[in-house]
Amino acid sequence: METRLLWFCNWSVLGVCATLKLPQIFAVLGARSARGISLPSLLLELAGFLVFLRYQCYFEYPLLTYLEYPILIAQDLILLLCVFHFKGDVKRAAPYIVLYVSAWFILTLQKWIIDLAMQGLSTTRVSWVPTRQQPLTPRDRNLCTFISAASKFAQLQYLWKSRDSGAVSVLTWSLASYTCAG
Repeated sequence: METRLLWFCNWSVLGVCATLKLPQIFAVLGARSARGISLPSLLLELAGFLVFLRYQCYFEYPLLTYLEYPILIAQDLILLLCVFHFKGDVKRAAPYIVLYVSAWFILTLQKWIIDLAMQGLSTTRVSWVPTRQQPLTPRDRNLCTFISAASKFAQLQYLWKSRDSGAVSVLTWSLASYTCAG
């Protein structure tokens, strides 16, 4: 019974993540406006996803433990391009894309860089001995969890200040809540 429940949770979260940003993308496209979407929030979320995915790839974890991240990154990139398109300046997206692609490679130049990016300065677990495989513990998500929370806070702050939800999708926020619980 427990195995079936874990199987269901895993696959349902993967399924939800596969479509998580689609309602938001369709809302932006339907409104032909990115009103209500916070660019800093989107950039923070993308950074957190990128760091976590790179960490998982670097330590060669099984694909099923992080399969949702490449899907979420692709959806966030599409949303980022939509935001820049509807704000009338697609060319401004280029430096951000270059930054994220560069970060992908920089994160693993030295093991301590990926450890620092993943764990932040608040843990003492950072090992300076170059080992490849380390177990992932809840503490390892420290900085990525912080970045993710900061992105949600930035979006909520933007909504509060603008007092205009514009093209923000309630369905996307609801689905995101499910993935956090799962």
